[in-house]
Amino acid sequence: MALTKHSSAATTLPKPAGAAVSRTGNLLASGQVLASSESRLEYRVDRLIGEGGFGQAYLATRLGRSRTVPEVVCIKVSERIDGWVREAYFGLLLDEHPRAIRVYDMFPLLLGDGRVLYCLTLEYARHGDLRAFLHRTGKGWPETVARREIAGILQVLGKLHRGQMLHRDLTPMNVFVCESRFLKLGDFGIVRHQSDRRGIRADALNPLTAPREILERTVPKWQARDDVYQIGQLIAMLVKGDARARVRTAEIRHLPCSDHLKEIAYRCIGERRKRYEAADELIEALSHPPARLRAGAPRTLKGIHLAFTGILSRSRREAVRAAGRAGAIVHGGPSALTSVVVRGRPNPLQAAGRDAGVKLMEIKRLREKGHRITLVNETQFWRLVGRKAQ
Repeated sequence: MALTKHSSAATTLPKPAGAAVSRTGNLLASGQVLASSESRLEYRVDRLIGEGGFGQAYLATRLGRSRTVPEVVCIKVSERIDGWVREAYFGLLLDEHPRAIRVYDMFPLLLGDGRVLYCLTLEYARHGDLRAFLHRTGKGWPETVARREIAGILQVLGKLHRGQMLHRDLTPMNVFVCESRFLKLGDFGIVRHQSDRRGIRADALNPLTAPREILERTVPKWQARDDVYQIGQLIAMLVKGDARARVRTAEIRHLPCSDHLKEIAYRCIGERRKRYEAADELIEALSHPPARLRAGAPRTLKGIHLAFTGILSRSRREAVRAAGRAGAIVHGGPSALTSVVVRGRPNPLQAAGRDAGVKLMEIKRLREKGHRITLVNETQFWRLVGRKAQ
């Protein structure tokens, strides 16, 4: 089945003056009053504020009194029942979660011509979606604020992942900016349950932040680590201050943030098998910086599986030959077999900062999984192979 390009438009994004509405026209009219058969509340439609694959979203005013529904709300309207049912379900599942856009009411609306519109009354985020907000302000967020807000979004994603659910649509158009730059996650229209950790078929997505492996069909299923990829994109977009295009791995080292956050973003959007496996692992990484890589002192290299990283004072070929003569088994990069890594000078073009080259990040990942790896500097290496460093 061909991939469906799911269009995620913001439910709370104010529409620019003069922008075209959908080809089918407005589903609701300004001033129209909607009566909910569920809550018995009425809502007066103000204006269209967003549209996309789901249908249309309107700014509306609650009529009458309510202790639970605010006066200003967003009414999301669709002609399709499937997405409406899913969003209503997840609205109940995440009810009152501080980081999820609230669903206050859900009801069908029978029109005079016999058609049915499926309506959701949602929390209104006055600053709109994250992409529009960043475009208006043109500024990246301070790292402390970005970390805090991404951690908040991860609270919602973590709850989904623990329940074996995958979001698949963590785009900047589905993350909303509330008061005091407080981010909330919305639009659960393509969330799916997975029966096991192998994932679900990737048959609906937004190509802006979908992993390349999914777009190119080199992997058959969407997994939790692909939701993590999208979170990595959100991290990079936040500190960069631009969410109009996906961020590439080559851009990570230029982001205006700490090497620790660069490393997290790189691992999220880098090689698929090395990503954080789910939201909880990413939350742990944000909360606790990795232990500092310290050098060890092996007595011999005989029988040792060894790899090199960084810039050496001698050629890499000469170092490999010397290691082989000392009885070491040399690998092109760290792996589960590696027990010693020879570290030269840092490459100024490392992927995510001084201590976050691709190989160094892999060493940290392997150590997290319990592999014992000893770092050796170049002076120690030449001493072990029986030669003095020059």
